[in-house]
Amino acid sequence: MSSILGISAFYHDSAACILINGKIVAAAQEERFTRIKHDSNYPHNAVEFVLKYSNLKLDEVDQIIFFEKPFLKFERLLETYVAFAPKGFLSFSKAMPVWIKDKLFQKNLLQNKLKNHDGNYNKKKENIYFSDHHLSHAASAFFPSPFEEAVIITADGVGEWATTTVAVGKGNNIEIKKEIHFPHSLGLLYSAFTYYTGFKVNSGEYKLMGLAPYGKPIYVNEILKIIDVKDDGTFRLDQNYFNYCTGLTMTNNKFNNLFGQKPRNPKIEKLTQFHMDIASSVQKVTEDIMIKLAKSTQEEYGLKNLCLAGGVALNCVANGKILKKKIFENIWVQPAAGDAGGALGAALALWHIEEGKPRKVNKSDNMQGSYLGPEYSQEEIEKELNRLGANFKTLNENHIIDKTAEDISKGDAIGWFQGRMEFGPRALGCRSILGDPRSSNMQKNLNLKVKYRESFRPFAPSILADDINDWFEINSRSPYMLMVSNVKKSKCIPMSEKDEKLFGIEKLNVKRSEVPAITHVDYSARIQTVHEDTNSKYFKLIKKFKEITGCPILVNTSFNVRGEPIVSTPEDAFNCFMGTELDKLVIGNCYLEKRDQNLSLKKDYSSKFELD
Repeated sequence: MSSILGISAFYHDSAACILINGKIVAAAQEERFTRIKHDSNYPHNAVEFVLKYSNLKLDEVDQIIFFEKPFLKFERLLETYVAFAPKGFLSFSKAMPVWIKDKLFQKNLLQNKLKNHDGNYNKKKENIYFSDHHLSHAASAFFPSPFEEAVIITADGVGEWATTTVAVGKGNNIEIKKEIHFPHSLGLLYSAFTYYTGFKVNSGEYKLMGLAPYGKPIYVNEILKIIDVKDDGTFRLDQNYFNYCTGLTMTNNKFNNLFGQKPRNPKIEKLTQFHMDIASSVQKVTEDIMIKLAKSTQEEYGLKNLCLAGGVALNCVANGKILKKKIFENIWVQPAAGDAGGALGAALALWHIEEGKPRKVNKSDNMQGSYLGPEYSQEEIEKELNRLGANFKTLNENHIIDKTAEDISKGDAIGWFQGRMEFGPRALGCRSILGDPRSSNMQKNLNLKVKYRESFRPFAPSILADDINDWFEINSRSPYMLMVSNVKKSKCIPMSEKDEKLFGIEKLNVKRSEVPAITHVDYSARIQTVHEDTNSKYFKLIKKFKEITGCPILVNTSFNVRGEPIVSTPEDAFNCFMGTELDKLVIGNCYLEKRDQNLSLKKDYSSKFELD
């Protein structure tokens, strides 16, 4: 038996994964254990979990691999400072002590951290390796994919030097063909506008994407003054408008003057039509670049499959546009496309490329639905709920499914905690909040009363895989909620002239389709297809809901409030249930009603976590 431990850490979304004989056995993000969103610290808890799940002590692990190369990152930091000096001394002087103390001697740091897991782990044991950041992303996208060969595009903020790469994967090998280097970065462009519109960089990018349909892309020409885009999708950013190389912010006054406003201060300024139009414009530019990259790489390499990873691959609107244009016959996106997935990609690259081990391609994929995290037995759940003072009934599985489907059909918001936790940023039916997509009020209620977040944020539909073509303009699998498609015209309600004239978020209250809770203002939805072979309990729940209502769809959003990581344990789930206006909690085969709970256990979650 051969085992590889993969680790990503020290930037954001630290994570760990374990492979046994090349099979993905377990993977999890550190944030789920520490309850610190996007936790970037060494993933002690995630490593503990994957070791325990695979019944291994650290000393028994054959190889350990880190997802990037610290020395190359340090070189970039030095060269960037030299290139921009004397500007940038402030950011350089802030970064230096951290590098000198920890990051430059990362092998030593890792060895010391690893010893905390196992007193027998031998520091002299030379089994720690370092992968290239973008190779880790590329490997995470290609090796678990259902393709024998594919073009692989990775795009994010920055790795060591690369920000965008094009690679070709064949069998058990990946060859990186082209790279765009820092400071030219599509991820950093998007993050600059995330910052400019008043959201938090590295976590608010989803908000920018969700806000875009409320606006019009009227600032595209201005954006194209700061990013020069070629026909093949390659690009260069004019650094005169940005501050991330030399300062402590993303943009500067020249940037503000170009668009006519200063960055929004979220504490005192509300979102306006200006911010919606800005969001729409940068989203359009991002989509156009990704489409051009996809077209030029398909023409150059002639392959029919595309794999995507890196933070930009979480832009499911852009992914959906590439799919709709049929540039490639098939697209597969790594569900943990950000840095967390780098832990998995680094381990897979070591196994297949360095070790030369063959690959077994699965026609679905090898991510097992991305259900790779911790799970709890019925006995453990009951013990924990009793300890917490919860009042619950234990039902058999069929009864749980019938009762939950009935509750959702009556308009209840349900916390749904089942099986293994998902790996990646999306809840996929194991750590989810569920609702009725036919309800006109569900989106607003879930956002304001349960998630405590901005009312404009859209929700995703979970749909039985076989029914997708009846409801959406897409006819392919989307198990990881990484493709956006339009609702079928036959299910839509056209907007009146009066509705069309409404300002921005006022459009939210207009009923657009038979399933308004999951239909965004532009008639789109971020789709999750649900498959019986990867999540049978969730599949049965949606099937039962369809029997009751005729609708094969549920509203699915992550089980957390805004600013909080997705719940991981039964205790997290109960706390979130008691801190929000969720009506019911279904955890394993335990069924909890809010009205039956001891009111003294109620928690105030409305301000517990800071805005992301």
